[in-house]
Amino acid sequence: MEIAVNDVDCAEQADVSHRQLHSPTLPPEDRIPWAAMAGIIATVTVFAVAQGLTYPLLSFILERQGTTAGLIGLSAAMTPLGFIISAPFIPALSRRVGGARLAILCSILAAFALIAIGWTQDVLIWMPLRLLLGFFANPLYVISETWLIQIAPAARRGRIMGFYSSIVSAGFAIGPLSLGLAGTEGWPPFVIGIAAFLLCGLIVLAVAPRLPDMPDEGEAISVGGFVALAPLLLFAVFTAAAFEQILLSLLTIYGAALGSGEQRIASLITCFIAGNAVLQILLGRVAEGFGSRRTMLFCALTCLAGCLLLPLVFHSWLIWPLVFIWGGVSFGIYTLSLIQLGERFTGQVLIAGNAAFAFVWGIGGIVGSPATGLAMQLIGHQGLPFSLSLLSCLLAALLIARRRQA
Repeated sequence: MEIAVNDVDCAEQADVSHRQLHSPTLPPEDRIPWAAMAGIIATVTVFAVAQGLTYPLLSFILERQGTTAGLIGLSAAMTPLGFIISAPFIPALSRRVGGARLAILCSILAAFALIAIGWTQDVLIWMPLRLLLGFFANPLYVISETWLIQIAPAARRGRIMGFYSSIVSAGFAIGPLSLGLAGTEGWPPFVIGIAAFLLCGLIVLAVAPRLPDMPDEGEAISVGGFVALAPLLLFAVFTAAAFEQILLSLLTIYGAALGSGEQRIASLITCFIAGNAVLQILLGRVAEGFGSRRTMLFCALTCLAGCLLLPLVFHSWLIWPLVFIWGGVSFGIYTLSLIQLGERFTGQVLIAGNAAFAFVWGIGGIVGSPATGLAMQLIGHQGLPFSLSLLSCLLAALLIARRRQA
């Protein structure tokens, strides 16, 4: 198996970045195909808007129907379960069908799945349909991230992947906001989501001639095979997914236990998402100068510090900058994982790695919240910062151990 490892030391990275930023002409390998990059990012952003809309929309509908909280949560878990189930099939499908064709097909099938959801309005039928929605959504993210890593020049990969993460996060945030315009009743909100899914396919079709082929060099590798190659990288993805899902789903319970009103808690969650979207480009730029591994360790330690400070500052104004930075550094762990994936692997290993990322992200999304909820039942509301600090501490310890071994 051929695995390309590109461990450039920090001084060399900083020197390359400096020369590229100040050189009037860049060598061909450092030039960015802007049209392809814009098409890829636009596709995933529109897809993220559609997905961001479906989570709260379907929860609102189920709540109006009198569905229990447990069943609503189980229904929501079907989408990340679809991510997990689809991930092992993506490398082989992309080789056989082609990346662009597979992305267009998934966009159309996701639109049909949302049409079926809007048509049925039944929680039991929604279970398999939401699983299919996640199954069809996942390949588009995997393929798009693979394309982006392929076309991003090594010295600018940090900024480009940071920009990608920021825009996609903003797309997820725009999805729920669109419900303020369309409402949550009838077909209007579903039409927005369906149109967004179909628009993704049209964007891919428009830029398909400029997109790179799916990597085919090297020996084919499965998602399971990639786990053995980069277990620490996958644990970082798991940490980022679990951290985000835990905060978004359980901060409400934590805040209520401390006497905060719903409006303040909702504002804190919005601040967390804003940090998620705003800080990725900065973290990507820092990774170019100081190295992606050092920057990831900084993010893990900052997450840990936030966990320790949370009970102390929750009722003060300091909670606002804390959750903003938390949002940035916790999702930054995923952004930095993407950067490291591009630094270390090429060929068919690259797309297998992206599929493995999606697989582990789905596991983190499903496991994190229930495990933390159980911790909160056993030790009280402080089980939230305890669980988050445990994750952050373990990741930081593993990163430090890895640095000492290198």
